[in-house]
Amino acid sequence: MSAKIFSKDEWAGVLEGLKDAYEVYVPVKEGDFHNFRPLKEGTRPSFEFQNTRMSPKFLTEPQSERMFEYTLDKNQPDAHILKEDEKEIPPRAVVGIRPCDAFAFQLVKRNFDTPRYKDPYWLKRYEATTFVGLGCNDPCETCFCASAGSGPFDRKGLDVLLYDLGDAYLAQPLTDKGEALLEKTDGGKEADEASWKKAQGLTRQVAGKGSRRVSTDKLREKDVNALYEAPFWEDVAFSCINCGTCTFLCPTCWCFDIQDEVQMLPMVGDRMRNWDSCMFPLFTLHGSGHNPRSSKTERVRQRFMHKLKYYVDKYDDGIQCVGCGRCVQFCPVNIDIREIAEKMNAL
Repeated sequence: MSAKIFSKDEWAGVLEGLKDAYEVYVPVKEGDFHNFRPLKEGTRPSFEFQNTRMSPKFLTEPQSERMFEYTLDKNQPDAHILKEDEKEIPPRAVVGIRPCDAFAFQLVKRNFDTPRYKDPYWLKRYEATTFVGLGCNDPCETCFCASAGSGPFDRKGLDVLLYDLGDAYLAQPLTDKGEALLEKTDGGKEADEASWKKAQGLTRQVAGKGSRRVSTDKLREKDVNALYEAPFWEDVAFSCINCGTCTFLCPTCWCFDIQDEVQMLPMVGDRMRNWDSCMFPLFTLHGSGHNPRSSKTERVRQRFMHKLKYYVDKYDDGIQCVGCGRCVQFCPVNIDIREIAEKMNAL
């Protein structure tokens, strides 16, 4: 299928039309920030943004979800038997996701979809989702996506790529799922040569602006013990307050905790999965009371070693970061992963 052009005047109608076949998520302005929300009656999509504050990782891994339910009532025949929570996962389309966030799902997939272990909750949501990316005309100052293996118009993980041409969107299908979505859209016309030239010129223009270059080329060859014992970790961790903002905003942080929540009247329980953070003191607390990462410095070091060294050594395919810049932008004490990557790379 060929690419299509949609004028911005008809774009709202295009999104409404997709609701017949998909559960549609769009960027919505909330105060000073944008976040992805379901497209419902009264929702006002806003595509004039650099990036959402929260990453869209919740689409495949909700912040909290019930996995199982059970009863503790001994008088019930199914007492203490876990029953899987039934989940309805309809076809979904996230429209306007930035290429860096789409690429993040490819990195996270390595944790939830392995030859040995497959997470059915994550996989079902991922496979049900069509990713409609919006090329980034104006990258954030904190962005370094090009250094992290992505880019303002990167296609990895996308089913459709949108180019914002000012008065219209050019929609280029990249996969069968992308073609199926565009076939369900009303209006639009086939993209002409002039539109393609404008899109290509926009791509070159944004590339010419450049984003901060971050050196990661030597991380693979570094001795893991030398990095672990590097002299700069105390300084890096000095200002950290272990708030967890960086991990909750990060599109490639996947850690979770599983807890049982019980109500005594009636005697029922839920087994829940919740986002967790390596920045929290309880993250590695053992049942014995021992905590192998009891200090703030140890926790900060673990976060950056995981993303910039352990992941690199395991997969030899780039860092576990897409350069979205959220952690830099929203860290309350100005810890900058770009500076830490440079320190590690230059050790």
